[in-house]
Amino acid sequence: MDAEKKTPVSFIKNLLVARWRSLLLLFLGVYLPLQIFQVLAVQVWQYQVGFPWDVPILLAVHSTANPQLDTLAVVLTKLGSFWTVLPILTTIALILLWQKRWRSLVYLLITALGSAFINRTAKELWHRLRPDLWKSLAPELDFAFPSGHAMTSTTLAIIVLILAWQSSWRWLAWIVGSLYVLTIAWTRLYLGVHFPSDILAGWMVAIAWGTGVSMIIKPHLVKTVPVPGVQPAAETTLLPEEQEKLAANE
Repeated sequence: MDAEKKTPVSFIKNLLVARWRSLLLLFLGVYLPLQIFQVLAVQVWQYQVGFPWDVPILLAVHSTANPQLDTLAVVLTKLGSFWTVLPILTTIALILLWQKRWRSLVYLLITALGSAFINRTAKELWHRLRPDLWKSLAPELDFAFPSGHAMTSTTLAIIVLILAWQSSWRWLAWIVGSLYVLTIAWTRLYLGVHFPSDILAGWMVAIAWGTGVSMIIKPHLVKTVPVPGVQPAAETTLLPEEQEKLAANE
């Protein structure tokens, strides 16, 4: 029996059973978004015009333009800017600091600052010009790929979702976060300052970065449960009362 447990097949089986959630999250939250971003990035690098569907989607969105939507888009798009999201993240950080949730605080800081750095670096590397199909009501002067508003809004949504995941607020965070991200994306297309591929690229990078950082830092306290043939042990979420007891030692 001991010899059987030490075989590669048994080890892989135990690993998959113990870590299937983490492996699935790694695939859906990191690997898949990065692969999508790679496809977008290579195409934009080779051909600045991007994809055949970029312009038709932009024109379709623009065809709905009217004075009321103009005003709405200009107002709502500000909610996805870095300078609007920064006070929100600062408030969350101060709450985490007050609660002494050091691990969660470090996760927020690394994810937020890293996302901003990645976006700025990527824009300078790809040098993609913004659409020029009509005169925008809120023109931008920097490069387009990937969308800073898409990355910033998605990063905020990912941070809030992960921090709320162990609470009863997670589904509300998921729904509100999704609507928020989609709304910001619509404003960028409506205002004609981004191609759809810019938006998609921003989403993918933010999802991969936010998920990857969470898997390394693990903002929620965990305890270990021994799993035969697998080291280190598998992860199990602590009960709320256990989290409170260990919060001071986070």
